[in-house]
Amino acid sequence: MKQRTASDSPALFDMIDTGPDFSLEREARKRGQWPVAGTDEAGRGPLAGPVVAAAVILDPENIPEGLNDSKKLSKARREVLFEKILETSIVSVASSGPVLIDRMNILRASLDAMRRAVLGLHLTPALVLADGRDIPPGLLCDAKAVIKGDGRSVSIAAASIIAKVTRDRMMERAGLIHPAYGFEAHVGYGTPTHLRAIEANGPCPLHRMSFRPMRTE
Repeated sequence: MKQRTASDSPALFDMIDTGPDFSLEREARKRGQWPVAGTDEAGRGPLAGPVVAAAVILDPENIPEGLNDSKKLSKARREVLFEKILETSIVSVASSGPVLIDRMNILRASLDAMRRAVLGLHLTPALVLADGRDIPPGLLCDAKAVIKGDGRSVSIAAASIIAKVTRDRMMERAGLIHPAYGFEAHVGYGTPTHLRAIEANGPCPLHRMSFRPMRTE
């Protein structure tokens, strides 16, 4: 019997990142679940500052072009899309500050911010698509956790952009209030510059005391 050689084309196509689309939202609409909101957060990893969450309901007839995971976009592109999302979509933002993060832990504080962002929408969604493995507790509608959702759903991608730009702007302002730490440059992440500033000056009120190196035990 002649042996058949497998094609390598599927593997090549699997390597292509086509970015997020509207398919999850479209499927929900066919089921009668409409409107659909996407929610995501920014700032789980930094040593300082809030975690910021956003919820976005896109207009299916006016979706901004180029929506993607905020981490895959340049700062300039995020800023442009931020304004376009605000112009065309229903948007809500909420945050959990360092005190709440230290009291609840970062995961629960992140989910609580996502919950409040969704509840802040002036139009109640029928379904929420939440980035990650967890669904924010206390929602008043159905919800679905979408792993790597900011790369799969344009609604979640839009929320990731709103959350990221909002948090970056907050940390830029924090840099003016606490100039010794350089928040405007690293937005609270544990860079060598930031770690040296903590060692030299100690923590400020924006630092998460449950995170190392502030937490020493």
